[in-house]
Amino acid sequence: MYIHCESKKSSWGRWTVTKKDEKKKKNKKDSQLVLRLDKQERDAFVQLCNDLDTSAAREIRGFIRKFLKEHDAV
Repeated sequence: MYIHCESKKSSWGRWTVTKKDEKKKKNKKDSQLVLRLDKQERDAFVQLCNDLDTSAAREIRGFIRKFLKEHDAV
């Protein structure tokens, strides 16, 4: 369990755990996927993601989820 150490001390001097903290732990990513890409393609992709105010990682995760769903793998 993640203990959030913000200034939310109780009167007993113990730290409190909030729902937000529990959600962070639940959604934590715990593995990586390493890809080898052409540098120009990678740079163009990252730049496009930045221009669209998103991240490359978010878009790749979205693709993976959609792909798995389309193929009934989840």
